[in-house]
Amino acid sequence: MTLGTMDELSEEQKQYLAGLIAGQAAARVAAAVARPAAPAQPAPSGPDALAFEAQNRTVAAGGKLTDIEQAKRKKNALDLWDELVAHAREGRFPKGTDGFLWKYHGLFHVAPAQNAFMCRLRIPNGILSAHQLAAVADLAEAFAAGHADITTRANLQVREIRPEHAVDVLMALSACGLTSRGAGADNIRNITGNPTAGIDPQELYDTRPLGLALHHHILNHRELYGLPRKFNIAFDGGGSVAALQDTNDIGFTAVRVPEGAAVASGVWFRLALGGITGHKDFARDLGVVVAPQDCVAVARALVRVFIEHGDRTDRNKARMKYVLDRIGHAKYLELAEGFLGRTLDRLPIEACEPRAPQDRTAHIGFHPQKQAGKLWCGVYVPAARMTAAQMRGLAALAVRYGSGTIRLTVWQNLLVSDIAEADREAVAAALADLGLSANVSPIRAGLVACTGNAGCKFAASDTKRHSLAIAAHVERRVALDQPVNVHLTGCHHSCAQHYIGDIGLIAAKVGDEQVEGYHVHVGGGWGEDAAIAREVVRDVKAEDAPRIVANLLDGYLEERKDPHEPFHAFARRHSPEQLADMAQGKVAA
Repeated sequence: MTLGTMDELSEEQKQYLAGLIAGQAAARVAAAVARPAAPAQPAPSGPDALAFEAQNRTVAAGGKLTDIEQAKRKKNALDLWDELVAHAREGRFPKGTDGFLWKYHGLFHVAPAQNAFMCRLRIPNGILSAHQLAAVADLAEAFAAGHADITTRANLQVREIRPEHAVDVLMALSACGLTSRGAGADNIRNITGNPTAGIDPQELYDTRPLGLALHHHILNHRELYGLPRKFNIAFDGGGSVAALQDTNDIGFTAVRVPEGAAVASGVWFRLALGGITGHKDFARDLGVVVAPQDCVAVARALVRVFIEHGDRTDRNKARMKYVLDRIGHAKYLELAEGFLGRTLDRLPIEACEPRAPQDRTAHIGFHPQKQAGKLWCGVYVPAARMTAAQMRGLAALAVRYGSGTIRLTVWQNLLVSDIAEADREAVAAALADLGLSANVSPIRAGLVACTGNAGCKFAASDTKRHSLAIAAHVERRVALDQPVNVHLTGCHHSCAQHYIGDIGLIAAKVGDEQVEGYHVHVGGGWGEDAAIAREVVRDVKAEDAPRIVANLLDGYLEERKDPHEPFHAFARRHSPEQLADMAQGKVAA
């Protein structure tokens, strides 16, 4: 039937058309009722609920989750064991965002620097047994490049792991009582403390039980893997070797409270938040003290606030610092107290006894322990890298002359503890046989370098190689008699914390040829001397960096107030322009 305009239609045609339209409308309604609704976001449940709810609030507020947040939402990284095994069986690396999720198991595909995995461990307090170090040597030799690197979180990394051996490495770690779970990606990283905890004559509190308790608390509470970004926590028990707790998201610092204060006398921990020196911030004291037995619960509450309020739309603004910038330290603390169900004790820092000064040389050489007749020995590890043979040798040394304990430090070296005074010379000789030493120059003792572009895709320079070149040049040129820290970092992530070094170098491509080089910063510090180093020279070619550093140290020795003035104090008495002239004006041919 042909239909014209409504005016031209007969009554019968009009009724037909009305029925047709009504039928189509009814069909659309029926189809809409029968059609499944658009897939809803996964319903939060169980220990994963906290992170899911935070993501949901972000979306409900009009935000767009980052690709990483969407990947975490789609596939929980802790449930990937079958995929890890399948990839290993087939010799395949993960692709796309799966590469990020693999980091939850400590596995980093570091291509193009190396077409291999790096595996980062978790070593709470940086302390491991001799048999564990020997086991790492065995797995490094069997499944990797035959060496391990000490990190700036008192941890170990094993490199050049082929994909078919990734699961072998994870199982070998488990067999010796170690793990890499949560060692990378958006997780709470290795818990650190003073490497001399329990043996240091000046410490206020042995933080080893706290670090170990928090380590296991994290491993066994799945909701603490729902962070929007990585997170660092450290304990300082008052020991002579720094834990750098003020560079962490949460820093616990032991203090002694005398009689007559607003809280009971004894040892408490002061709480500081927001340290991230790569973004030029130290952790800020909150005016709060925490009893030792409450530290784990307080840490958990603070992390939960971060999970709820961290930015999930911009990874460049997702660290805890930016939550603090947005809502303030007081509000953050109030929210944490809400999780705890009580308020924390307030006490001004002036009401606490001053902390004993740290010894910037105590991580190297022999030093007396609190245990009568015992020493710890700080061992210099060139470029923070130990071969499998050296690891086995150190393990045997620790068993023969000590208590079988190895203590890693944030200065990328290690300590062997509980050595009898009578065995000092024997230990020194055994170290020499391993190509190691407890007696090195101040420049080597204070040298810190990240992995660099030899093993990291983000780095712009070969930091480890250049650090050794700097040390060798300075030893030939400068009679340095005071501890000086030189930090080399390969990129803006600042894994080597260049901003807190006496001299800090951050890698850059320089010149028309875009060769490896550095921007040079001077005058950083930590603890009671905390400061962010100031940039003084840009675009220094890597080959010129040793001379620039040597010139600065020459200037320090010539112009310091007295032989005991530390480098950072000297640097802060000079303007960046003066330091730049010092660095550049004396560059020798």
